[in-house]
Amino acid sequence: MTADENGAQRVAWTDTWLRARKWFEEKLAELPVEHHYDSAGNGWATLRGESEKALIIGSHLDSVPNGGWLDGALGVMTGLEILRRFAADYNGKPPVTIRVVDWADEEGARFGRSLLGSSAFAGTESIEVDRNRVDKEGIRLEDALRTCGVEIDRFPESQSEQKNAAAYLELHIEQGPVLERLGLPLAVVMGTKGVERHAVTFHGQEAHSGSTPMGDRKDSLAPLAKLALEIYKIAGKHPDAVCTIGSVKTFPGIVTAVVGRCEATLDQRDLDAAVLAQMYREAKEASERFAGEHGCTVDWSRIWSIEPVPFHPKLLQFCEMAIQETVGEVLHLPSGPLHDAAEVSRAGIPTVMMFVQSLYGISHNKIEDTKEEHLELAVRAMDALAGKAADWIGGKTQ
Repeated sequence: MTADENGAQRVAWTDTWLRARKWFEEKLAELPVEHHYDSAGNGWATLRGESEKALIIGSHLDSVPNGGWLDGALGVMTGLEILRRFAADYNGKPPVTIRVVDWADEEGARFGRSLLGSSAFAGTESIEVDRNRVDKEGIRLEDALRTCGVEIDRFPESQSEQKNAAAYLELHIEQGPVLERLGLPLAVVMGTKGVERHAVTFHGQEAHSGSTPMGDRKDSLAPLAKLALEIYKIAGKHPDAVCTIGSVKTFPGIVTAVVGRCEATLDQRDLDAAVLAQMYREAKEASERFAGEHGCTVDWSRIWSIEPVPFHPKLLQFCEMAIQETVGEVLHLPSGPLHDAAEVSRAGIPTVMMFVQSLYGISHNKIEDTKEEHLELAVRAMDALAGKAADWIGGKTQ
């Protein structure tokens, strides 16, 4: 229904995405829940409890183009099953309120702005920057939202959904190779890594490639080439750090000219803010050293940065217990990709995530997959985690 031979096509703010949401609404109709969409397009299913304090379970139904079947959707569907279990066990009235949220536009696939709905919920939205973003057809974000019944200027009203929120849980595929390499199905997610993302531009001197001796060149690609290797050494000092030069442009960009200007992007991530700051400092110092070695200069410009988000200690403990009870061995991992859980945590709501193994470490691809037995274990462990979190919210445990 929402996929073709190339993979999932549930791109946010499209008809295919709306069909997926309609299908999910039909599943909710079988349960004693209230459902509505907030001012940012986030979908909320609420099972009212004896207490108004709410346990929220969530993720997102939207996908990237040609995406996988599990990324995001697994977390929402798991939330549905946990909602179903609480409704059955407590005859429609659990001790605390249980809510399932389908965040709008987690991927940012169409307009380039990830975590759109959850940032509105958290109060970290950037309306003026985002409203005029355009897709490849030239359609403005603001207009696409309006087509789906969402007004971007009303985003701040989404913060009202924070009322009574006591904890947030999210299940997600790992999207990496670590769990498969270790032969483990599940992991506790310690938090989401912070990001430092910069444009790095080396300035040299354009010159004829045939007549300019090697020793007389100011080739701006040379220091960038050294930096591209140096970032592996920089990240290698820290067990969970990553550094990536993801794009390189040379000018004038012809085979008969020495590169006069070289533009690159650098993405650095770690869960520790001090490590992230150190890696940025070391990369900048290295770039200046390499530029000097080749008679060049270098400029740095910050594209974007976001602080690391460690998850809640008590929920981390509950997540560890739930995994241990379900599969035995427990692994702790940071999340390199960003998730809606980070925005919820920034709102001051206790938050934790759980990972389930990804086959081949592949995501955002039609071959994205997880073993059926691991999916079953993940749902069982998440249900156990939800039970522990609900008891904590209700004051049954400390």
